[in-house]
Amino acid sequence: MFTGIVEATGTVKVAERQGDVMRVWIACPFAGELHAGASVAVSGCCLTAAEVSADAFRCDLHQETIDRTAFDRRLVPGALVNLERPMRADGRFDGHIVQGHVDGVGTVRELQWLGESARLVVATPPELSRYLVHKGSITIDGVSLTIAALHADAFEIALIPFTLDVTSLRDARAGSLVNLEVDVVAKYVERLLGAATGRQDG
Repeated sequence: MFTGIVEATGTVKVAERQGDVMRVWIACPFAGELHAGASVAVSGCCLTAAEVSADAFRCDLHQETIDRTAFDRRLVPGALVNLERPMRADGRFDGHIVQGHVDGVGTVRELQWLGESARLVVATPPELSRYLVHKGSITIDGVSLTIAALHADAFEIALIPFTLDVTSLRDARAGSLVNLEVDVVAKYVERLLGAATGRQDG
């Protein structure tokens, strides 16, 4: 489990197809503390460090992961990614419950700079809209954020200078694709209510 509090940003060094997987090497400030088999949230997607060097780790992406994320277009050499290791059992819970299971891909409509802060508007896939609430939690590229405003097919986020400084969201542009994970609590509530009313689709 993760919390959406980004530890560091990394840079994609290599991204290439090898057979049925995409093999990716990511330069990482804490690579020396990882071991093969460790989990790392890469821009919101829980991946396995299959191989580790002093300053980078390798992960292999199955087609399922590629199909459900923005990685097919985003994981290119030089790209910036947000990194977070799993939460320790004795750690402080600073964000919200983040599984690292991407629910869908959003499209940035606008990143409006307001001096040092910014307003981010993201178009929402229709199937995810029902999970979003005003002042609720949303994970964008692995960053735990609060929804500032809701529209029919989009939502807004207020980004403080710290978030812009330490995450890849500062590079967002109109048309950029981002990984989205909705609050898992909303999905459990929907499932339970669906079971109680005899509907399994929520």
